[in-house]
This record gives sequence, C-alpha cells and structure tokens, in this order.
Amino acid sequence: MHIEPGVVDGAKMVLSYGTAAASAGLALKLVADDLKTKSPVTFLARAALATIGTFICFEVLPHFVAGVSEVHLILGTTLLLLLGAGAAAVGLAAGLLIQGMFFAPTDLAMYTVNVTTLMFPLFLIATMTARSHKPYVEMGYGEVLKLSAAYQGGIVAWVAFWVFYGQGFGAMADVATFAASYAVVLLVEPVADLLALAAAKSLRGTKASGLMNARLYDVA
Repeated sequence: MHIEPGVVDGAKMVLSYGTAAASAGLALKLVADDLKTKSPVTFLARAALATIGTFICFEVLPHFVAGVSEVHLILGTTLLLLLGAGAAAVGLAAGLLIQGMFFAPTDLAMYTVNVTTLMFPLFLIATMTARSHKPYVEMGYGEVLKLSAAYQGGIVAWVAFWVFYGQGFGAMADVATFAASYAVVLLVEPVADLLALAAAKSLRGTKASGLMNARLYDVA
C-alpha cells in the first residue's frame, strides 16, 4: 500500500500531518501497554522483527500499481498476533520509513498519508483482539478472516478517503481498480496468518516463544 505521490498535495496535506500525529500518539499508548508485560529488550526485538517483516512486504515481495496505489501484502494482522500491537505499530511505521528513505525517496512526500492508512486499521484490529477471551494460537479460520478483512477493509477505506479528499469523486474508477485488486490480498493474508499461528503453536514452551506477544499463548 503506497498511495501515489500527488494524489494528495498542497494545503490538503495538512490533514495528513494531523492524522499521522494522532496515529503516533495511539501507537505510543500501545507501546506503553506492551511494556507493562514485557521487558524493553524483548519489545525492541519484536519491533525490529516487525520492521524487517514490513520492509520485506513492501520492497522484496511482489507488488504492483493498481489505480491510485500500489498493492502489497502487508501482514498487519500477522504482525499484531505474533509480536503485539505496539511492536506491530512501530514496525509498520519504521519499515515504511526505511523503504522510503533508501529505496523509494519519491514516496517520502506521502509518508504521513501512507502511515495513517497503515496504522488506523491496525488500531481497529487491536481493539477487536482486546475483546478476545482465548489465546491467539487457538483462533480459528473464521476469526482470523474477520481480523484480516477488518484490516484490509480499513486499508481500502483509507485509500478511498485520501483519493476522494485529494482528487474528488472523479477518481472513482481508480479507487474501484485498487479495491478490486486488494481482493486478492484478502484471500492470501488470512492463510498467511493461520500458517504463522500454526508455527507459533509449535514453538510454545521454547525459548523462541519468549520473543512473542504475551497474548499469543495466554489470555491474561
């Protein structure tokens, strides 16, 4: 997900500065909540893993332009379930920034737009998972599908918002092209989420499990 440069520009970019600042504030709260149950060293390790995962999704794995934005696997749900909401938030923001700084500098102008689009759907599924009464490794396909659909639906909704805000409703066809292309991601990401949870289940009780999200194996 990278909204193309110029879709939002000029004075309209001011709104993205506000939404990006709000997302930073919410991310810091998630980080603070995480540090109540895990050490700073463990958190930094998980945030680093989330950053690497985000970078791989954006720069290494196949991606293509569809309408007004690129289509990527993001694996936001996987990052949240395995590494925790705080680490996932840091990883998404940092991975996007690194990718822009070193590989796609033209995208930096849209960083506040793109980071908003990534982060607010993450906050949505963080709220959804907070209501869960079971360890994440015990989630079924239907539950994971709901989380993936919420995250990917949030991505599409934010992309549509930014396009209509920046270009008007005359860009409807471009938004429709992007949304249709993202349907492929919605089919793939739940499978990736379930495979990741299956791998995490096999690591239960090992030293590697200590790096994972506290909610992965325990409800408390």
